[in-house]
Amino acid sequence: MNRLKKTFEEKKGNLLSIYYTAGYPAVDDTMAIAEALEAAGADFLEIGIPYSDPVADGPVIQHSSQAALDNGMTLKLLFSQLKDLREKLSIPVLLMGYINPILQFGMEKFCQACAETGIDGIIVPDLPMFEYERYYKEMFEKYGISNIFLVTPFTSEERIRKIDALSTSFIYLVSSSATTGKNLQVSHDTESYFARIAAMNLNNKLMVGFGISDALSFNKAAQYANGAIIGSAFVKLLGESDYLSKIEKFIPSIRQADTTIATS
Repeated sequence: MNRLKKTFEEKKGNLLSIYYTAGYPAVDDTMAIAEALEAAGADFLEIGIPYSDPVADGPVIQHSSQAALDNGMTLKLLFSQLKDLREKLSIPVLLMGYINPILQFGMEKFCQACAETGIDGIIVPDLPMFEYERYYKEMFEKYGISNIFLVTPFTSEERIRKIDALSTSFIYLVSSSATTGKNLQVSHDTESYFARIAAMNLNNKLMVGFGISDALSFNKAAQYANGAIIGSAFVKLLGESDYLSKIEKFIPSIRQADTTIATS
């Protein structure tokens, strides 16, 4: 059983995933932040691949991405930093980024490097589903890499069913059509959207992202899914002084009033 599936099996609800950008705030911070997050109790991690035009991201993550590029972060350097990943971390780790840098690196070379370093999956929002299925699905399977698809409030049931059939771990449930960093507002429309997805009885687990920033929004999101993903709020913390020492308090602050909600 791979690490992602094992994590979802062992903890049925209230899973917490943290996103941060590789090479930010300092170029050599990638592994230090990962180790601090695991020690603090994060269930899995999403390490962002910096890109010059991150269209789905709000200003906080855009800033971190540009700063990382200015620091000299590249995919080649990132894989070098991750070479001892599995000697230091036991939780699942995913990479998240846009398709252009991956294609420039080489898709098979990228998948092979993921497998060699112990990356469990990738999230590429602008990789078309038909292109993945036609050109890359077998390659991902060859290297044991999960491809995580995103679903939005406007995704049709037909497409969601297709995504569910192509997925092997979880589906990323985008809370709204806004960019990252907007606070989660659970309106009637949002609840209807979450309820509609839940009623589909999908085979894969669900993680809610975009707008999760504190204990309140985390626990609200976890009522409708297996857990939630925090990005901008954590990246904002990394812009503060003594950020590494603050991580040990950040994760417990999100988990306060955490009661495991069994979902399937």
